[in-house]
Amino acid sequence: MGVEQLRYLDFQVLSLNPGETAELDTAGRETGLLTISGAGTIVAGGEKFTLARRNVFEELSSLLYVPPGAALSVTAATDLCVAVGTAPAEGRYPARLITPEEMKVEQRGGGTALRQIHHVLTHPLPAERLIVYEALVPAGSWAGWPPHCHDGRHGSPNLEETYFFRFDRSEGFGFHRNYLEDGSFDEIFTVRDGDCVAVPRGFHVTTPSPAANMWILNFLAGEPVGEERARPPYFDPTTSWITDDWSRGRLELPVAVR
Repeated sequence: MGVEQLRYLDFQVLSLNPGETAELDTAGRETGLLTISGAGTIVAGGEKFTLARRNVFEELSSLLYVPPGAALSVTAATDLCVAVGTAPAEGRYPARLITPEEMKVEQRGGGTALRQIHHVLTHPLPAERLIVYEALVPAGSWAGWPPHCHDGRHGSPNLEETYFFRFDRSEGFGFHRNYLEDGSFDEIFTVRDGDCVAVPRGFHVTTPSPAANMWILNFLAGEPVGEERARPPYFDPTTSWITDDWSRGRLELPVAVR
């Protein structure tokens, strides 16, 4: 989903049957691999790593960071689903398995915008351009609120981003919006399990319906390198007032209407 080609970031999801192997090209690009479900073996630059995950709603997964130029293959031991993100890199860091114990976990927001964030590959965890987050979003809540941008405008870092969605019920769905404040760019997607939306520019925000809980995987990459990956986004000033009081202005029911 999404119509614009990204300059820095590439993202794909590999789905492999038991015993199948996929060879990946890493020329000139660093790679992050994260298990969505299943178990398998990854060989990177001659080193062997094992990744496994029961379910994105039950546990965190390690992420394998692979530098550019390393021979890379993924072999499934069970039905295996692996997210793969890449970005241009020079090869400053070696292959490394980043474990859940190294990943910061926090709650953000409040009220109907409360969610849990997993810092899978963020500064100070080493990478050149890649940034990776996960978010667990309760049914009917919002993620990325207030809407924010990181496209180089308003002093923000210039980062492209992908949103990959999973839901814990088959009927689950949600909505994702990308927009500019002047109305020249505004797109809204209905998202279901396994969908991916690109964020090439502008503010963005997403929400699941009340029918199912949502898991989001975000890969980001752009101009920032190394420590610059820690620069914050810019928040839409028309909505950021809510961070002072997440219940401010919320309608309380019942309302006495005569």
